[in-house]
Amino acid sequence: MGRAPDPVCSRTLARMPPARVVAVAPGSPAASTGILPGDEVLSLNGEAVRDVIRYQLQADEPVVELEVRRGGLEQLVVVEKPAGAPLGVELDSPVFDRVQTCDNHCPFCFIHQLPKGMRRSLYLKDDDYRLSFLYGNFTTLTRFTEADLERVISEKLGPLYVSIHATDPEVRARLLRNRRGATSLRWLAALLDAGIEVHGQIVVCPGVNDGAVLDDTLLGILDRFPRLVTVGVVPLGVSDYTTERDMREHTAAEAVAVIDIVARWQERFRAALGRRIVFAADEYYVLARQPFPAPNEYEGFPQHENGIGMVRAFESDVHAALRGEQATGMGPRAGFFAWVDGAPAHGYRAPRAADDRATGTPDRATAGSVAIVTGEYGERVLTPLLPVLREAARMPVRLLAVPNRFFGGNIAVTGLLTGRDVCEALTDEPPGDRYLVPDVVLSRDRFLDGMTIADLPRAVEVVATDGASLVAALQ
Repeated sequence: MGRAPDPVCSRTLARMPPARVVAVAPGSPAASTGILPGDEVLSLNGEAVRDVIRYQLQADEPVVELEVRRGGLEQLVVVEKPAGAPLGVELDSPVFDRVQTCDNHCPFCFIHQLPKGMRRSLYLKDDDYRLSFLYGNFTTLTRFTEADLERVISEKLGPLYVSIHATDPEVRARLLRNRRGATSLRWLAALLDAGIEVHGQIVVCPGVNDGAVLDDTLLGILDRFPRLVTVGVVPLGVSDYTTERDMREHTAAEAVAVIDIVARWQERFRAALGRRIVFAADEYYVLARQPFPAPNEYEGFPQHENGIGMVRAFESDVHAALRGEQATGMGPRAGFFAWVDGAPAHGYRAPRAADDRATGTPDRATAGSVAIVTGEYGERVLTPLLPVLREAARMPVRLLAVPNRFFGGNIAVTGLLTGRDVCEALTDEPPGDRYLVPDVVLSRDRFLDGMTIADLPRAVEVVATDGASLVAALQ
């Protein structure tokens, strides 16, 4: 460890909450200079960094001066390394100053529909453009500022993901329950004019922004925001814990109507701009019991993580794996966090499970059958694939569809299954079978309700949620 920092500089930097080191890679430049887990990083090269985005710019330098605090003592550590080489640390948060929280009161917000007693982090509503850039979170831009715009443009912080919901100012303000919702899309226009890549989202609430309003919104996008790369149209999710009487799930007929509107506007966008831009979520096709679009109609699956094109990508991967060909590789997109030194994985991009993914799994040669644990929507998707999956496994393969009683309502996607519901579904299942659990239900080895796979009453295998991984597990 080096010399003590300048006291005047320290007083200035003290106003910025520090980032805490949670891990140091063995043999890394950080390890060689004595940085330890628990150290607090106060500055890099004299700059009190606000987030891992600025952190990365400073950490890329060949000589990095870190002011760290350990046990109440502040010291300066000098690290010399090749330019661009990682320091080799993981920090506790991607944002060091303060996450910009959401001050909207959207009636469809799923966080407002969570039961009490879950992990504290699940109740944080962010509306921070930095987390949009880092992790693909959607922001409404209602707290966006001129300074934010200047930074995004100067540092080329794209892609960003913006919640649109409606382009009519009055409708959007009513949906967000925030008067700034009527004007905040001006920032979207400014971002697009500056050449920033932006993807949009429309959460459709039946009777509020569907039908003619959805038509008007897509017209507004063509007229005002034609530089948007994609727009995902996704259905409202309603749990048993909603307190909003006007928020309800789609009927099958309403799902058909949304699909028809999207298809009509895809052709208009193609005629005007040469690309489809707008895509309906997979859930709509499940609700409407209509076939999914062909894989090439998703134009590269740019909103895969938003539940758009997941089914076709999964099917393509299954068939490619059975033919011994390269899969699409669709899964969590790498994004900025995957290469930024120090950034922790959060949310959907967090590590799903440990490398040892089996918990006392029965011998494959003696197992009676293989049961694939899935949600109710997943059951509809996987059922047509059962014949080829059985052929791959050379033994009986069945689906164990788990109703989501924890959230209730219309919540039926696999990714929102909890340990409690999976536990209940497995209780009466034969102990000699193999049970494959998709890793999308886990984040850092835990279900949403805090349970782990070790808490389940049957031995299970955790399998990556893509078609190729499922085929490999079966073979």
